[in-house]
Amino acid sequence: MIRDLSMPPVIPSGRIGDSPQPVVPAADGLFLRPWEAADAPVFLAAYQDDAIRRWHTRRPSNEARVLEWFSAYRRDWAAERGGHWAVVAGDGAVLGRTALRGWDFGDGAAELAYWVLPAARGAGVATRAVEALTVWAMEEIGFHRLHLDHSTLNSASCRVATKSGYLLEGTKRSAAVHDDGRHDMHLHARTRES
Repeated sequence: MIRDLSMPPVIPSGRIGDSPQPVVPAADGLFLRPWEAADAPVFLAAYQDDAIRRWHTRRPSNEARVLEWFSAYRRDWAAERGGHWAVVAGDGAVLGRTALRGWDFGDGAAELAYWVLPAARGAGVATRAVEALTVWAMEEIGFHRLHLDHSTLNSASCRVATKSGYLLEGTKRSAAVHDDGRHDMHLHARTRES
């Protein structure tokens, strides 16, 4: 998007997309890396999990669609619209997903998203991934504000946001559609000052 700003953008254009998407280290041997074609089966299987399906209405239908999503993720990076990472254990096993979407370089803002596979839940994987991505986005790239939202019924996501330093800013009434109807959404955010 072209915007006529009275101030220079918080993040200069070309700062991210001209470089390869990085591998981002996280605590306790986890790391975030770009999705690879070999990850398609585990990615597709994640969207068969009832908990992930409950909170995500956009779902790939087969491995070919997953590969199309991965291509779109690479295009997002090159166009400086977003970054999408697999959350990976030290042994290479994919444990989850995290993403930073909707980049606004003028304001220095973006939206964070995440999910974790059933076998990795309850071990702090999402929190460590969110913390690592937050540090990378704010300290290495220069984002000023990151936000995320989740259904008010999704207490696990709320705990991850809070543990990761994302303050609850309020409730967006009837803001998202899930399989069971409209949901109110909690909005959490973290800024450089918080």
